[in-house]
Amino acid sequence: MDGTIKGVRRTFPIAVFVVPFGIAFGAAAVEAGLPGFQAIAMSALAFSGAAQFAALDFWPEPIALGSLALVALALNARHVIMGAALSPWLNRLPLRQRLLSLSFLSDVNFADSQPAFQAGERDVGILLGGGLILWANWVSGTALGATAGSLIGNPARFGIDVVMACFFATVVAGQLGKEEAIPPVIVAAAVAVLTLNWLPTGWNVILAALAGGLAAMIVRGR
Repeated sequence: MDGTIKGVRRTFPIAVFVVPFGIAFGAAAVEAGLPGFQAIAMSALAFSGAAQFAALDFWPEPIALGSLALVALALNARHVIMGAALSPWLNRLPLRQRLLSLSFLSDVNFADSQPAFQAGERDVGILLGGGLILWANWVSGTALGATAGSLIGNPARFGIDVVMACFFATVVAGQLGKEEAIPPVIVAAAVAVLTLNWLPTGWNVILAALAGGLAAMIVRGR
């Protein structure tokens, strides 16, 4: 429990900025024809902003379920890499606790907990706590957007979308104090940018992660 509370506290400052994204999704979902309760249920059960926004493009009848599934897979395939990175710590847990923690895995709580684990933190509750506060804010934002989105307007006009980019840039910058981390970061960034317009959405991130991991193996002589 202490670790979960710690994770909530660590992630809360950035989780606040998840609410506007939830508002945007809730408003967009209602505009696409979903009842408000379905939009909220989608956020509560799926908890995947990118995949949920993509799903709205497939919503008009008839729904192309096969294409929708492939898009969701592509957008969330990065979780395979995140899960592999977390495996040294998560695999020590009983299966039930492991599945619970991974149910709330997102880019933000992964980016927050991974350096903590590498620094010696052993309470996986920080991963779960961070995920729970992100999930709660995402669902709350969706509820606001679904019920009052037209009154709030487009949250992007406030520049909220810059916050997440700044957060991840800060996390990466914190890793650059280790000399061996610089080549993988450069390789991953280059691959992600160069393939952005050549690969379907999300796949450039996966390829960049694989390239960065390969670069790390070469640097460490493995």
